[in-house]
Amino acid sequence: MPAATKKQKRILVAEDEKPLSKALTLKLGDEGFSVDQAFDGDQVRDCISKNTYDLILMDLMMPKHDGFAVLKDLKERGITTPVVIMSNLSQDTDKTRATIAGASHYFVKADVKLADIIDYVKKTVG
Repeated sequence: MPAATKKQKRILVAEDEKPLSKALTLKLGDEGFSVDQAFDGDQVRDCISKNTYDLILMDLMMPKHDGFAVLKDLKERGITTPVVIMSNLSQDTDKTRATIAGASHYFVKADVKLADIIDYVKKTVG
């Protein structure tokens, strides 16, 4: 009898900085994750309407709808997918606001290496 195959975990990378989004997508794909990309708040909402994710990596400052609006939308829809924020907003008030809105973790982009984000994702959903 063949061994059961492990279901591939699905990640949404919601980041309007395309080079960072591409780097995250490639690295997560190399780690065996299925990755979708969204570059603005409307695309995030569209993705979460059509798909189920194991984790969302999201910037707060995106066009159309910012990450705070998306967090509010997730909460209103009853979607409990863990959301990890990656932002250049480094004030404690921004971190607190995101956590209250439903973020499970918060990375300040300037203070973290890409490898640390990948490691966090692997430990959280891998």
